[in-house]
Amino acid sequence: MTGGALYDRLGATYTATRREDPRLAAAIHAALGDAVTVVNVGAGTGSYEPRDRRVVAIEPSRVMIAQRPRDAAPAIVATAEDLPLADDSVDAAMAVLTDHHWPDRARGLAEMRRVARGRAVVFQHDPSVAADFWLARDYLPTFLARLRGKRLAAMMAPLGDVELRPVPIPHDCRDGFLGAFWRRPEAYLDSEVRAGISVFALLPDDEVAAAVDALRADLRSGAWARRNAGILEREELDLGFRVVVAEYG
Repeated sequence: MTGGALYDRLGATYTATRREDPRLAAAIHAALGDAVTVVNVGAGTGSYEPRDRRVVAIEPSRVMIAQRPRDAAPAIVATAEDLPLADDSVDAAMAVLTDHHWPDRARGLAEMRRVARGRAVVFQHDPSVAADFWLARDYLPTFLARLRGKRLAAMMAPLGDVELRPVPIPHDCRDGFLGAFWRRPEAYLDSEVRAGISVFALLPDDEVAAAVDALRADLRSGAWARRNAGILEREELDLGFRVVVAEYG
């Protein structure tokens, strides 16, 4: 399933649980440096787009575009693999939690490098760290298998030389992506929360149902709390999320 098709399906309720977290936004915007013109690739509903720069949004799903705020940057229906921009036409290219859905990630990243004269910025998780997350480790075996053996730096190679900047996830993160509820496990029992997380849409229905049942049972018995006692008082946690920065010019 392509990113556009997936979010045509998920997008109808996406903004109910997926809201920009200001702490993550600050890390992403800092990585953009002094860029004035920015292309946001896989822009979705507009979360994390800087409002103080000139932005053009690229998004394949019309369902997602329809939910962009009125004051958001204009959106073009297009894909990451074929950006409708000239070489070196923007100061920076950015992509936030989207490249894992592109049919050809390497080509999309190469396109970001082609159009950006100053830098490329990607917010994504490092599978080698994310595999330790309790939800994947204890409840989602298919997803866990997909994470093993992969490293973010290697996946980002089409951008050129990159710096990986760790971004710990706060315990009260406002953006309901997969790792956001690491200290609020009850949230994963909510079908509306799961509807905004693409992993659950991509896994077999029976595996998702089994994961929900097992997590509910572990919460009731106290097994989850015992197994994860070390994180219960943490304010933030490194789940492998990184701001990836490639500098050009």
